[in-house]
Amino acid sequence: MSAPRRLFIAGEWVEPDHGHYEVVNPATEEVVGLAPEASTEQVHAAAAAAREAFASWSRTTPEERAAVLSRAASILRRDCAAYADLARAESGATTGTAYGMQVAVAVGRFERYAKGALEPVETALPPQINEAGGGTSHALKAMGAGRTGVMGAVAARRPVGVVTCVTSYNNPWANPAGKVAPALAMGNTVVVKPAPQDPLSVYGMAAALAEAGVPPGVVNVVSGTDVAVGEAAVASPDVDMVSFTGSTAVGQRIGEVCGRDLKRQLMELGGKGAAIVFDDVGEKGLAAAVAGIGTTFSFYSGQICTAPTRVIVQRGVYEALLSELAAYAGALKVGDPAEPGTVVGPVISAAHRDRVEAYVEDARKEGARVVTGGERPTLPTGFYVAPTLLADCTPGMRAVREEIFGPVVSVVPFDAATPQEAEETAITLANDSDYGLIDYVWSADITRAFRVARRLRTGGVGVNTVGRNMEAPFGGFKKSGVGRDVGSYALHAYSELQSIVWPG
Repeated sequence: MSAPRRLFIAGEWVEPDHGHYEVVNPATEEVVGLAPEASTEQVHAAAAAAREAFASWSRTTPEERAAVLSRAASILRRDCAAYADLARAESGATTGTAYGMQVAVAVGRFERYAKGALEPVETALPPQINEAGGGTSHALKAMGAGRTGVMGAVAARRPVGVVTCVTSYNNPWANPAGKVAPALAMGNTVVVKPAPQDPLSVYGMAAALAEAGVPPGVVNVVSGTDVAVGEAAVASPDVDMVSFTGSTAVGQRIGEVCGRDLKRQLMELGGKGAAIVFDDVGEKGLAAAVAGIGTTFSFYSGQICTAPTRVIVQRGVYEALLSELAAYAGALKVGDPAEPGTVVGPVISAAHRDRVEAYVEDARKEGARVVTGGERPTLPTGFYVAPTLLADCTPGMRAVREEIFGPVVSVVPFDAATPQEAEETAITLANDSDYGLIDYVWSADITRAFRVARRLRTGGVGVNTVGRNMEAPFGGFKKSGVGRDVGSYALHAYSELQSIVWPG
């Protein structure tokens, strides 16, 4: 067990007012470490420190900000092994995921936004020619109209101010880094409120930033299990913007609080990704679809909002898809994420395991057929859910409509007499959702796949892939979020536009 953590406020490690709470390893059920339980007063102190630091940090040169972010990336890379071990212990990620998709991605994001700090923030606009008629008033002439005739302009991105970053439990490294790094690159200061289940990694990130030379108050970290801690971090009058990754229900609550003071928001919320598989997919394409959809069973144990959990498959390949998905799931090793060869680790907590299992049981009662999984793995400790495949699902089932956030795939078959009818039916079924984060289309006809993709009401579409382009904008339609980040779009998200005009 690591030493008890302290809060990070105004460049100092501060003892929490409300003591500590235990962070539990979801695989072994042992205590990983003790996380600090902040008071609301300490949260407000962190926001005030960020407000005070903003005045100077926002005026630093892009080169200075880039240097801090670059040094932080180097420190994280140096200590990658220890940080990956910590991430695995507190989040339940497998060893490969903890290294490659958590800490390594965090390193990459600090490196990306070290470069991002140097991206141009001003865009020259075409001059506007104003007609200078004889009736032009003295007031207009004073503003540059009239005889001048031409107005120049530039659009400039400026930092928003103090940003509260509320992070998710499924990736305690990449998710915070994806918020903190672009926010700092743009000249903002931050208050980070990590998920209560696995906050220790975020304190490791704060330590790396402190070692990298981030000035006091620019980065602050406060944690706690009490909802009042998160509410204070959002509602503080010193906060100008909230960046949140998590459930739609919590995002709606944060949006209500932000709305009172018109605070800027960046929300990456729930998802129920539709994976459309047409019967023209072919043998090779079907194998690719199975491998892509199968990531729901393994990657973060299904605890990922981008997972293709809702499969909409044409009847001609329905049974083949089910057979191959069942074989895929059955070949996955479920167990201790620290052991070599483990692919499926635990979900984050006992409560979440019970929630996932309840969805599977509800699906049985509603008429779904459990092809594989559906029973708790026989392991001595840990919060495990067996990869579960639900067949014969219908659009109205809870398992089809609601985000389960676990290794559960629901398959909805559909019939169509013509290719055109197949497209219309698939699009209708995919769009029949409160969510719209990322959908997927598998077809051997690329033109058809793109035609369908353009009509999906979702922030992203994967065509014959579940891969991501990490420069493409990321975010959702409908209840899947507000705003876009990733790549240069994240720099835009953490900035405000200012116009400057002058007479030509």
